[in-house]
Amino acid sequence: MSVRRLAEETVQPAGFAFTEENAAWAEATIRKYPVGRQQSAVIPLLMRAQDQDGWVTKAAIEHVADMLEMPLIRVLEVATFYTQFQLNPVGTRAHVQVCGTTPCMLRGAEDLKAVCRKKIHSEQFHRNEAGTLSWEEVECLGACVNAPMVMVFEDTYEDLTPERLEEIIDLFEAGRGDEVRPGPQNGRHLSAPLGGLTTLTGDYDDLIAEQKQDSGHGPANGAAPQGKGAGQAVSAPPSEAGRPDSDSEQSDPSIDAPGKASNGNVVAGGEDRESDVLTAEAHRPHSGQEGGTRQGATDAEEGNVPDEVDAKTSGNLRRAEAAAEDAVIPDHSQLDDGTGGQPPRLSESAGDVLTGRQTGDPTEGQRTDTSDVTPGPVQHDHFDSEAEETTPETRPGDKPADLLSEPQGAKDDLKLIKGIGPVIEARLNELGIYHFWQIAQWRQAELIWIDDFLNFRGRAVREGWIEQARELQAGSSAQPGEGEA
Repeated sequence: MSVRRLAEETVQPAGFAFTEENAAWAEATIRKYPVGRQQSAVIPLLMRAQDQDGWVTKAAIEHVADMLEMPLIRVLEVATFYTQFQLNPVGTRAHVQVCGTTPCMLRGAEDLKAVCRKKIHSEQFHRNEAGTLSWEEVECLGACVNAPMVMVFEDTYEDLTPERLEEIIDLFEAGRGDEVRPGPQNGRHLSAPLGGLTTLTGDYDDLIAEQKQDSGHGPANGAAPQGKGAGQAVSAPPSEAGRPDSDSEQSDPSIDAPGKASNGNVVAGGEDRESDVLTAEAHRPHSGQEGGTRQGATDAEEGNVPDEVDAKTSGNLRRAEAAAEDAVIPDHSQLDDGTGGQPPRLSESAGDVLTGRQTGDPTEGQRTDTSDVTPGPVQHDHFDSEAEETTPETRPGDKPADLLSEPQGAKDDLKLIKGIGPVIEARLNELGIYHFWQIAQWRQAELIWIDDFLNFRGRAVREGWIEQARELQAGSSAQPGEGEA
């Protein structure tokens, strides 16, 4: 599958909101799902947004994520995975989807695509100059017997010729698409043969009489004798097709095998009978056996989990996770709680939790329900856009304090830092950044400010600009304060 990305920022609208009618429909659709499972409505809501605007915008994805209290990335995954969602603007009067799968290809789909290139645009997913028409090639549209075919919005047009498709496109372009009748375009009724029925054309009684007259075979199982030779016994050996070979070497009862009775005098047929112990075990609910679930710790069965493993996993798992983070992750790398501070940490020491001495809460196997049904707050989970551009005052992080009005001596070649090209170097120079030593002495918060200023979405942090600048500074003669004032 090709990579699917959202449309360019220049064509994205500033916002999205369902119409009053669609908003009421969306709320009713969400209520169809059980409590805690409303996120299942993500596909219907995205489709409704596409029906309203013609395509799925970034603002619509944000709006649906807010309505369903879903993380934005989850809605984005759905929109970019399913090709039914149009991520770029389409023709306002017609978006032609040409089936290019084998049956349609063999029946002239290439000619239909040539018509679209001629009448609409030479490339897929591009609109004509007026913005009224667009086209794309798609997979099977489900009417192979009526190939070739296209779909315009929600209607299919089948049994097409290039000339007929040109006529249909012209009608849609003129705003007269409602004059085109969907379905076969050659007079065929649905998927029936174009020349009329060739089978099952007679009366049922006539077919039975014809069968009795022409057939000399025996009747079907349970049926009365009929046709020639009626009443005569017909003998046929039973079919052995598909039966296992019971005389194979592997089925020889004299071969020793795991689980075979140790007493050689035991009758082979007796091994097919289950003992009372096996029968009792088989009626206990377990993996592969119906009968419900058994609540309790995962080590409830003796020997199920080694004692030394169970001891390390006892206690609250979330507490163990937090303690592990405290033990191995530096303070400056801890996650931000959204207000500039660090999330509250638990008071238990890492040693106590990780060695299994922290107890009091049930283990994972003793849990009978879960409260993990919502993803948490998502009110700030949105795309960056021109309409929501941050200001220096609201930009996350701290603005660097070492910005210069002009370079101190010769400028350093900032393009030596991975991730900085000529355009980014020019923007950094405009901001007052000319030397490696400026970047090398930044704090993490200052790098985050620069990253947001460049709209890099964390790239500067991931590529370690500070560390790269320090390494380059070590081999550079331009040190703080050594250049011209």
